[in-house]
Amino acid sequence: MTIVVGLTGGIASGKSTVSAIFREMNIPVIDADQIAKEVVQNGRVAYSKIVEAFGKEILQEDLEINRAALGQIIFHNEQERQKLNSIVHPEVRSEMLKQKEQLIAEQYQLVVLDIPLLFESKLTYLVDQVIVVHVNELVQLERLQKRNNLSKEDALARIKSQLPLTEKAKMADFIIDNNGSIDETKEQVIKLVSKLTN
Repeated sequence: MTIVVGLTGGIASGKSTVSAIFREMNIPVIDADQIAKEVVQNGRVAYSKIVEAFGKEILQEDLEINRAALGQIIFHNEQERQKLNSIVHPEVRSEMLKQKEQLIAEQYQLVVLDIPLLFESKLTYLVDQVIVVHVNELVQLERLQKRNNLSKEDALARIKSQLPLTEKAKMADFIIDNNGSIDETKEQVIKLVSKLTN
């Protein structure tokens, strides 16, 4: 029987690191962000709807969507963010379901759904167990500013656009503490996998 695990966290909490560890262990990971990038490419259904909703100003010269320009609009405006989500999320959901069914059919013991907004998008029904990658807010802020080269204000706006990590941790079945080194994180993931698969 396949156990489907939802992996979530906050922006810059280290969820991608944990995802990579699962992949190294040959555990399939379905990545919502990756799918979200694919469904908004020129020629896909979501693409036309986004251009219709936000105007041609959000397009680059090659006609692909300028993610930075769109980000500026949605990270500071809740209504606009909701509008974008209502276009992109259904497309992402149906693609994730398709991939999940495929992996269950291939009889994998464990399948990971990497969904940053698992709780916010009310997608916990897609998974059997939830893992939250947790860091304290100061670490999160520093990592995000450094990683995306953002001002403190912009980084905070992005963090505040998601449920606080402390809230997510309360709803988790398992927590990976990512305040330490990569090796410490890896050790926790290995233990967790053996707990889930034995």
